[in-house]
Amino acid sequence: MRRINTIKGILAAAVVSVSLQCVAQQVQEGAPMNVVCKKSTLARNYDEITAKMEIDLTDVKVKSNQAAIFTPMIVNAEDTLRLPGVGVYGRTRWYQFERNGMRPISGADEISMRAGNRQGVVKYSQTVEYDSWMNGSTLILQRTDYGCAGCEATVDYLPEELANYRMVIYEPELIFQAAIAEEVKTRELAGRAYVDFPVNLTTIYPEYRRNSIELGKIIATIDSVRNDKDITVKSLSIKGFASPEGPYDNNIRLAKGRTEALRNYVQQLYMFPYGFIETSYEPEDWEGLREYVVNSTMPGREGILAIIDSYMAPDPKNSKLEKDYPEQYKFLLETVYPALRHSDYRIEYTIRGFNDISEIAELMRTHPSKLSLNEMYMLAGTLVPGTPEYNEVMETAVKMYPSDEVAILNAATAAMQRDDLNQADRYLSKAGSSADALYARGVLCGLQKEYAKAIWYMEQAEAKGHPSAAGEIEKLKLAKQYSK
Repeated sequence: MRRINTIKGILAAAVVSVSLQCVAQQVQEGAPMNVVCKKSTLARNYDEITAKMEIDLTDVKVKSNQAAIFTPMIVNAEDTLRLPGVGVYGRTRWYQFERNGMRPISGADEISMRAGNRQGVVKYSQTVEYDSWMNGSTLILQRTDYGCAGCEATVDYLPEELANYRMVIYEPELIFQAAIAEEVKTRELAGRAYVDFPVNLTTIYPEYRRNSIELGKIIATIDSVRNDKDITVKSLSIKGFASPEGPYDNNIRLAKGRTEALRNYVQQLYMFPYGFIETSYEPEDWEGLREYVVNSTMPGREGILAIIDSYMAPDPKNSKLEKDYPEQYKFLLETVYPALRHSDYRIEYTIRGFNDISEIAELMRTHPSKLSLNEMYMLAGTLVPGTPEYNEVMETAVKMYPSDEVAILNAATAAMQRDDLNQADRYLSKAGSSADALYARGVLCGLQKEYAKAIWYMEQAEAKGHPSAAGEIEKLKLAKQYSK
């Protein structure tokens, strides 16, 4: 299936904390470099990343005319982001800065202090904008020593033990499916009416018992589509049913005659073309009776079902029910059989296509049932993924097409995009076993940090030919490796 709109997932707060200690070694004679680092963390929250650590400066030695700058850095291969540093200045160097109004060496955001009046432990925290290259990055601390003013000499030190840590967050490729455009949008409305007839008659009396209400249901259904300028009614079908009691031949007459009477009643109201209303009938609704018994708890239920399912002719079957289960039969005759005398109707119609986005947006608000999936996704393509408006389109689409795999997968993907993993799980439970469904389940398990399960789903998706599964497997394996 062709895909549209590939979007990188943005994950909610993913925090990994490690307690690390590092002791810098002396790198130049007479210049002790000792520093202890604790509670080093990198934390990502949506589009930001925060570096934290406790830098113990208790044993740091700085000569009077020197300065030591400690700079946390986020490093990944050739990419490096230097964060604001912590500066410890010797007495002479500090007063030179004060008298000359000089800025801190590493920039205006530096945490600066005089060596003789320094904090023992600096609780460092800095938040910056997240960039994709930071996935898999390392947090390190760099020390640079500066000499006398105007003749700075630097010595860089990168403690090997400080950031024995890689931040690997699983960032899936979230894939939205494209709906196939319908050449003709054919829909149908169906209903059931319980039109009552006097005993053994086939003539409709509109005011008899509840007939005005039951006939009104049929008329309201027809009018709901017939009076809509966007809709063309194509056909109307009516099927009549009689209940199983009484001779089968007479039930044929009743079912057929009452269905024809209902057809004539509707025809007189609307003057449809000849042959527009199609009719059929079922002399005895044994299937409806069976459905009731299956869902009941009545005594003898299994025996009654055995009779209903038998190959006996209708009249002997009804007689055996009455003979073998007289109490149950009396109950069925009085409370269930009347509901088996009904007329089912179905209206088939077409809806015109829509291309104007503003019109589609209005219909999405007022009559979403008129829109195809493809038309809904045309509107989604004009919206920003993850916004309430975008999410509403995806939710409406799956409500209108609850059994359509494209609608289910897109609603699940939109839920994962906004980090609603529980909702995504509910959708994917109905998604089937296609390559796209397996891929989506793999993504969901990855976001839930169930990496082994996620890899299994991705391998199944890859076996079914999903083009993106192989790349996700590698990302999931890396995430699994650094999740320990």
